[in-house]
Amino acid sequence: MLLIPCPHCGPRDEGEFTYGGPKRRLPALDLTAHTQDWHRALHVGRNARGPLTEIWYHSSGCETWIEVTRDTATHQILNKAKGGST
Repeated sequence: MLLIPCPHCGPRDEGEFTYGGPKRRLPALDLTAHTQDWHRALHVGRNARGPLTEIWYHSSGCETWIEVTRDTATHQILNKAKGGST
């Protein structure tokens, strides 16, 4: 069981959350970005072993998107979650 530290509700079971995927850096929203840059940003994951910043939605709680850094090898949460807006 993974306990995710919600900044509004405190530590909660991962079953209360919907996984939003890894945090991604997107190309600039102007004409300088190529199609391949967008393809890599949206469809090619790192699949890294170690720290990964992820986005989670607290669907059964405060309904807030939060950012969590988790070690993919140990599943240990490495930071306090940062909350977004509802």
